Amino acid sequence: MKLIYTNLTFQVIVAIITGMIIGAFFPGFSPYAKLISQSFINMINMLIAPIIFLTIVLGIAHMGDMKKVGRVGGKALIYFEIVTTLAIIIGMLVANLLKPGEGLSTAGSDAQSVDKYAKEAAEINWSEFIAHIIPHNIFESFVKGDILQLLFFAILFGYGLNRMGSSGQSLLSTFDKLSKVFFNIMKVVMRLAPVGAFGGMAYSIGTYGLSTLLPMAKLMGTVYLTCILFIFAVLNAICRYYKFSLWKYLRYIRQEILIVLGTSSSESVLPSMMQKMETIGCDKSVVGLVIPTGYSFNLDGTAIYLSMAVLFLTQAFNIHLGLGQQISLLAVLMVTSKGAAGVTGSGFIVLASTLSALKIMPVEHIALLLGVDRFMSEARAITNMIGNGIATIVIAKSENEFDEDKYRWATQPAAIEKMEEMM
Repeated sequence: MKLIYTNLTFQVIVAIITGMIIGAFFPGFSPYAKLISQSFINMINMLIAPIIFLTIVLGIAHMGDMKKVGRVGGKALIYFEIVTTLAIIIGMLVANLLKPGEGLSTAGSDAQSVDKYAKEAAEINWSEFIAHIIPHNIFESFVKGDILQLLFFAILFGYGLNRMGSSGQSLLSTFDKLSKVFFNIMKVVMRLAPVGAFGGMAYSIGTYGLSTLLPMAKLMGTVYLTCILFIFAVLNAICRYYKFSLWKYLRYIRQEILIVLGTSSSESVLPSMMQKMETIGCDKSVVGLVIPTGYSFNLDGTAIYLSMAVLFLTQAFNIHLGLGQQISLLAVLMVTSKGAAGVTGSGFIVLASTLSALKIMPVEHIALLLGVDRFMSEARAITNMIGNGIATIVIAKSENEFDEDKYRWATQPAAIEKMEEMM
């Protein structure tokens, strides 16, 4: 019995259920719940920049052939584009088939609430977004936790350290020790995951209320159904092709799935996912390149949500899209969905930018989604996280940088429980 109560996964489940009950019966607790959840996410965020930087630098510095960096990065980007495009197509197919927006009353939408999203969407310049990857001040990038800028600088820094050869060993040794320090800090912070999950769930239920979900139950159910279909059809097929088990992988990261469910943020588990991908058998250099890049370019859940949200709105407002217009929607989403991680409040801003580009309806129509967007963010975040872990294993296997013995050991139930007890 003691083992159950001390298990972090069990604690997170209890915290999520408790958060739902508190949010439903004590909605006045919402502001405090938001503070609790945000405090936990802030603690994770303070570790993301140094952990990403050190993991990438150490991976590249230990890598003998620098051509491998470009090869791994190139493979990752091609994989991301193919899989996210499949996610968009599946989202569009399910939305066309089930028509979640058909017959919905649109009278209660508050158009004024989306003004800020429309303004921010209008300010998005995609050429500037690409140029933004190169930092003008690396210290500012560390302060802001800009993942893409950190990735760019860390690759250059790792290359510079790699070129030093034996003379760089002392610095490399220091970075190794610093990396262990930050991962030890992460273990302490992750013990507070149940508190963060409780706060996140209590805030969501207390702020928006369960009653707001009923009119949009069909949309929510369709989004969750599509994410499940994508995971167990598309991602499972990828796992089978590369000869590893989706079920074993999901059981291995069950703790992270529950934390994301509670906090609605995939970033809350970014450091622990990097560590777990190494433990499951992926080479450090591959983990360092694929996971951070994936958090910006491999947003499978977000791609599904965006495609379904646009078609939901067209159905709700009786706007018919022909085949040509839906192909245009696919093309636009292939671009706009990649900018989602680079924008604060990304879901609505990228959705607004997509509608602006398509010019098929007023941007103000996204107000219809305001009440339920928070409850669909869990599906997006969990799908994004699962997809990034699978991408890392796939790229590692394609580079022959995957340790099968580690994988077999790490995915055993006893090993998973032992790892969770150590967190």
